[in-house]
This record gives sequence, C-alpha cells and structure tokens, in this order.
Amino acid sequence: MTKGVRLDKWLWAARFYKTRPLAQKAIEGGKVRVDGARSKPGKHLQVGQNLELRLGVELFHIVVLDLSEKRGPAPMARTLYQETDESSKAREQASIDRKASAASEPRFESGKPDKYQRRRIQKLKQKNRDY
Repeated sequence: MTKGVRLDKWLWAARFYKTRPLAQKAIEGGKVRVDGARSKPGKHLQVGQNLELRLGVELFHIVVLDLSEKRGPAPMARTLYQETDESSKAREQASIDRKASAASEPRFESGKPDKYQRRRIQKLKQKNRDY
C-alpha cells in the first residue's frame, strides 16, 4: 500500500499555489476540503480523492489522478488532476455574472462622486442588501 503524498506538497506540485507555506495557510484556513471535510496540511492524499479548492473567488472541484511531490512544468502539473465538468461550467457562469455586474456598477472619471453618483451607489448598495 502506498503512503500517499502530503496535501500541501501535492497542491504545490500541481501549481495551485506558488509556495508550500501558501498551500499550508490555505489548508489551515479552510479553503481546501478533501472528500468534503476540512483537512490538515500533512494529510496523505490518494489517487481518486475529491478536492474542493477555493482560490480567491474561484471554486474548483477536482479529482486527483496522479501523485507527485516534485513541482514540474505546468503541462505536467495539469496531468495530476481533472476538474469536474460541473465545476468548470459553474466557474464560467460565475465569471460571466461578475463581468455583467461590474459593467452595471457606476464608474467615476476622477475624484469624489457627485450627488447623482452617490445616490446611484446608495441605490445599488440597498438593492444588494435586499438579496
């Protein structure tokens, strides 16, 4: 039976994080879940396990396909995991939604917003608070 690879090392080798300490902080902060449960950086990962990974506003659902402790080139790192179809579709839709909401937010030329712009901001904040 293989022992597996530490979760923080695998996330670093799969190029989700630039350094192992960043991967450790993310795991300890609850941004990484293994098979639906919070984990520790030293947990040994096995092939076939499901990971839920939050990177900023992006949420990835991936399946571990291979194990590696060494960080290699990006194309090789991409072979270590596979993102689920639902996850990639949800991320694309969230990206479209973010772009649409950013387009509807008021933009200011420079300096402080004027009275009209402040009222639009207040209306937008109130609308978002109602959800």
